[in-house]
Amino acid sequence: MNMEKRVLEYILENKLLQEKEKVVVGVSGGPDSICLLEVLYRLQKQLEIELVVAHINHMLRGEEANKDEKYVNDFCVERGIEVYSKRININEFAKKQRMSTETAGREARYQFFREVMKKTNSNKIATAHNANDQVETIFMRIMRGTGLEGLTGIPVKRESIYIRPILFLQREEIEWYCEKNNLNPRIDKSNMERDYSRNKIRLDIIPYMKENFNPDVVTVINRMADTLKEDNELIESVIDEYFFKYCKVEKDYIVIRSDIAVCKSVIINRVIRKATSIISGSGYNIEAKHIVSVKKLLKLGTNKRVDLPNSLYAENVYGDIYVRKVESEEGKYCEEVVINKDHIESEFSFGEYSIKFEVLENVKNIKFTDNSFIKYFNYDKINGNIIIRTRKNGDKMIPLGMNGRKKIKDIFIDSKVSVSQRDIVPIIQFDDEVAWLVGLKVSNEYKVTKDTKKLLKITVMERN
Repeated sequence: MNMEKRVLEYILENKLLQEKEKVVVGVSGGPDSICLLEVLYRLQKQLEIELVVAHINHMLRGEEANKDEKYVNDFCVERGIEVYSKRININEFAKKQRMSTETAGREARYQFFREVMKKTNSNKIATAHNANDQVETIFMRIMRGTGLEGLTGIPVKRESIYIRPILFLQREEIEWYCEKNNLNPRIDKSNMERDYSRNKIRLDIIPYMKENFNPDVVTVINRMADTLKEDNELIESVIDEYFFKYCKVEKDYIVIRSDIAVCKSVIINRVIRKATSIISGSGYNIEAKHIVSVKKLLKLGTNKRVDLPNSLYAENVYGDIYVRKVESEEGKYCEEVVINKDHIESEFSFGEYSIKFEVLENVKNIKFTDNSFIKYFNYDKINGNIIIRTRKNGDKMIPLGMNGRKKIKDIFIDSKVSVSQRDIVPIIQFDDEVAWLVGLKVSNEYKVTKDTKKLLKITVMERN
């Protein structure tokens, strides 16, 4: 059976592509990605798909990398395939993101693939992972102390977007196909250097195992991964029940409730892993040691926190564990917004929020709401400016129904707001008084009474 027919059967068997879909193919110029592109190119009429190529120049290999870029561009032009290229200094990117060069390269590639997918209105992203990559990945995970899920290796399909149409092919078959069809792919000489763990596995460990243990070791380990995938899927279906029982999924975070502690350790581990995967969009880089550190938080006091890979952190908030994305300092910082009461614009942006102001005069016909993010105030009592800001040391207010002042800090504690979130909660200030700690308390000073002539309606919405 020829290569194209085998790949076609694999695509159909695994339901990787549908008619009329547009596919972004990640192409470096090496044998694997050129084989993938050529096969899909020959199958595109039969599959009724459209191809787009994305190539990223990591700027690590000087002129050689530029030749890779030209080769990919020429290859695509000859076949009438739309191609997008991007150059990025991976060393600088890795330093900025505090990642290894290898991890930074992967992050940059997938980010660019998604950009091209969005720009071209494509449906899928195809990458050229093969059976040898599968074995290398499994060995890498074993050395990091992986569990059952890690032994399942690279999925043939992920998030209904990412597909690996040649995952079943071994590297020797790929190289043979390139040679037979005179494709002349580019050879990255850095793949022959033993500076990276993956290269040592490829160049030393797998050949040694083939020679001394089993010449079919790549086939056997791939077969094992396929078997364990089925076992893992069954376990995950059970874990889903525990996840939805003990977790609350919000827009930007997941809460793992403290009462999950009654469950067996293996269940807690799996639930934590699922939570981190959902928030980061990938389980990549999350190792057993990270899961253990999050689990330990259950026994520690409130506001204890651990930082995790993929720009995540987990925090104990009054016994519950919150899993969140780390906010960039740029996104976290908000300047004060000062507004004159007589010149209120309709809407203002403040951090993650959009805040809308409306002055209402027909007070008797107003229908008040219990919504924590829509509040009404006595407009007549505001003398000068309206200020939108975040908390300051020593902030106090007179909550509705009270006569004395209460510290904003104590309101946060009583409402079980974590320390990390207190700096981003908007505060609406009238003149020198805190009128609204958004989502939590309004001030008694500006409450609406029977004598109120004008109302100020404030609506706070999270921006998408």
